[in-house]
Amino acid sequence: MKRKKWYGGIFSILLIFSVVLAGCSSSTGGDSDSKDKDKVTLDIFQFKVEFKPQFETLAKQYEKENPNVKIKVSTVGGGNDYKSAITAKFASGEEPAVFNIGGPIDVEQYKDRLSDLKDTKAAEAALEGTLDGVEEDGQILGLPFNQEGYGLIYNKRIFKEAGINPEELTSYTALEAAVKKLDSQKGKLKIDAVFAYPVKEKWVTGNHLSNVFLAPEFDGNVLTASKSETIKFTDGEKFKQLVDIQNKYSVQPTASLDYSQQVEELFSLEKVAIIQQGNWVYNTVYDMDPELAENGIGIIPIPNGDTAAMPVGVPNYWAVNKKSDEKVQEEAKKFLDWMYTSDTGKKAVLEDFKFIPAYEGYDVEKIADPLSKEIYKYSQDGNTIGWVFNGYPVGWNDDLGASVQKYVTGKLTWDELVKQNIENWEKIHSK
Repeated sequence: MKRKKWYGGIFSILLIFSVVLAGCSSSTGGDSDSKDKDKVTLDIFQFKVEFKPQFETLAKQYEKENPNVKIKVSTVGGGNDYKSAITAKFASGEEPAVFNIGGPIDVEQYKDRLSDLKDTKAAEAALEGTLDGVEEDGQILGLPFNQEGYGLIYNKRIFKEAGINPEELTSYTALEAAVKKLDSQKGKLKIDAVFAYPVKEKWVTGNHLSNVFLAPEFDGNVLTASKSETIKFTDGEKFKQLVDIQNKYSVQPTASLDYSQQVEELFSLEKVAIIQQGNWVYNTVYDMDPELAENGIGIIPIPNGDTAAMPVGVPNYWAVNKKSDEKVQEEAKKFLDWMYTSDTGKKAVLEDFKFIPAYEGYDVEKIADPLSKEIYKYSQDGNTIGWVFNGYPVGWNDDLGASVQKYVTGKLTWDELVKQNIENWEKIHSK
């Protein structure tokens, strides 16, 4: 009897042990399944090529701090058309969780995909005015990248050797005299031309240059521009002056000159004295020549006749796709909050991205590069004009840029350019 009881006891113990093991195995499998279910993949489709490696590095840091999150970054920009690329992405059915929009026109175009971000920490910290282009019906439909400014970026050494004081170039007349002086000394200064004017890039002319001369029609207000049914080109002749002078004294042919050639091959290698660009070029110049980037470049406003103010604004916004899974949307908001409000994120925004912050809580004394410092100074002094090009009718800026290409190649007169673009603005608005 005792032996039977002993074997029976052993059998019972083995049975219990096997059940426990099975339970453990089942529990482990359940945890694994649960972890897989908790995994979130954020597909980010963004256009800003200038900070691509730095942004990808920050995304990896977020993954380390949040092991349940995988971030996939796709960057389409520079010489490529982001608007066409994101439209194709949507059409393919492979929609990103996070993408970029430019302002009220994009808000209207992509409204059915824009998640409300008003409850995010980043929205709460956004500086006054930086959300104007993305607020609608009490919702905040995008978070600002940063603040940016653009103008005429110049080589300090070349200006000094030519005897030109950039602080005196506050009118078109003064700029024209300086350009002719630089052109007359090309051999001595060892430059190919005064400018590198990338007319191939329609946004350089259709967005940025046009804004200097069209913004006054709308008091520099992007929302006013977006609601206007017409445009007058009141400062059209002054716009023509800046196209003409850059085109005439540029490396040729301007119609096929792109952003990469302008910034990397010509300006960073000191083959030209001036380029029309913004503080976003700093990282690219730094990668080519750190000493030039840190100590050898400056920026001045593009003159509109006898006045000169720096165009400063929010270049783009982060949008969260409300067609994404709810869990993905929440994680996207957490990532954007972390990027702009955490200590790690803020350090990257200032020191790695070289951004002028669009949010409170930053030590502006640590703004990293000389271009951004100059632009921030103009902003502090109130010597700025708004960015109205984000309020242009959909596609109008590209058409304007294309017509500038035709103008510089002699296929269109300036009067024809003005007439066509006024009619095009009104035609788009009448639809």
